[in-house]
Amino acid sequence: MTALPLDPARIRAHFPAFAEPSLAGQAFFENAGGSYTARAVLDTLEHFYRATKVQPYGVYPASIAAGDAMNRSYERIAQAFNVDPDWIHFGPSTSANTYVLANAFGAWLKPGDAIVVTNQDHEANTGNWRRLAARGIEVREWQVDPQTGRLDLAGLDAILDAKVRLVAAPHCSNIVGEINPIAEISARAHAVGAVTAIDGVSYAPHGLPDLNELGADIYLFSAYKVYGPHLGVMAIRPSLALDLPNQGHYFNDTKLRYRLTPAGPDHAQIAAVGAIVDYFETVADISGGTGNPFARARKAMRSQEIALVQPLLDYLRGKNNVRLVGPDDAESRAPTISLILSEPGAAVAARLAKHGVMASGGNFYAVHLLEALGVDPNHGVLRLSFVHYTTPEEITQLIAALDAELP
Repeated sequence: MTALPLDPARIRAHFPAFAEPSLAGQAFFENAGGSYTARAVLDTLEHFYRATKVQPYGVYPASIAAGDAMNRSYERIAQAFNVDPDWIHFGPSTSANTYVLANAFGAWLKPGDAIVVTNQDHEANTGNWRRLAARGIEVREWQVDPQTGRLDLAGLDAILDAKVRLVAAPHCSNIVGEINPIAEISARAHAVGAVTAIDGVSYAPHGLPDLNELGADIYLFSAYKVYGPHLGVMAIRPSLALDLPNQGHYFNDTKLRYRLTPAGPDHAQIAAVGAIVDYFETVADISGGTGNPFARARKAMRSQEIALVQPLLDYLRGKNNVRLVGPDDAESRAPTISLILSEPGAAVAARLAKHGVMASGGNFYAVHLLEALGVDPNHGVLRLSFVHYTTPEEITQLIAALDAELP
């Protein structure tokens, strides 16, 4: 295996789960469903509940401290995204955020306007948009290649015109794993006057992107998959957020934070999200070097993951009884590996558990994608997903388990 840029022992020291006796010997390969939580996040969450669990933004000290802790998270997430804090919104989940967002777009768009969705997305970033057809909005589907699961830009070009007002696409599919060219997608959308809504749930665990570089107008991710608490984070261009109809209380119409998240999450969880960014800075420190810490963290995390996933991809190339979804090139994908097998993915996952491998099988809310690939959603895939805190020894443990259960 290629030398790792991040010392696994130093990284794992920041995750209490790795010191939990009940998890000893268990290799965690279901990170796409939710990552372990960083110590900095847990410490912030516990402190908020202990010291500032009061109504925030008041006039007494505990209330002021609570509001300051929440404000810090808006500022820190914005800093990692390289945008202003006015971009940032917190909601109960990405599914809930997208539901509210689509409802706002439904009142903003006009009958005859068109939107583009994909059949590569998790249902959260396709189903809510597809429902707009009932309001007279034309829904166009950007379809994947049925063999590879890839979204080709030529397919997008074929359905873009001046009627399109929105393009909704994933930064990375939770099954295909290939990292999509969001900057190019955004440029094409903007050229016809459309905005982009990018589902970053499956990409964000591998490094929060610079939104100025991506050109995305909306970017969503789930904090519980990015070493944090269970809530959804949405970045949206402030001018667009103000143009969309208010979805909150009428008297909050001018408050950006409240317009598109009428059911905000727990205050303590909002405060804890900022500690995700603190952890990314820790990753940058461990990686060494100088310059922007978030760029350094992204580079180190991706390099770590590429080195870890390559031996698994090499192993899978030699297995004639599995069909790998997505590219077998480690550089072009996230370490979210989905396998189409002769038996249901969940059945194999249950057998892998006997080897101390924590994985899962199913359709993972990507029913449109599996149907496009010719896979019965009830049969599903086996998904093996990991992040930068995974170790080479765990990769070896996984390969040995697969060898035993998929001879």
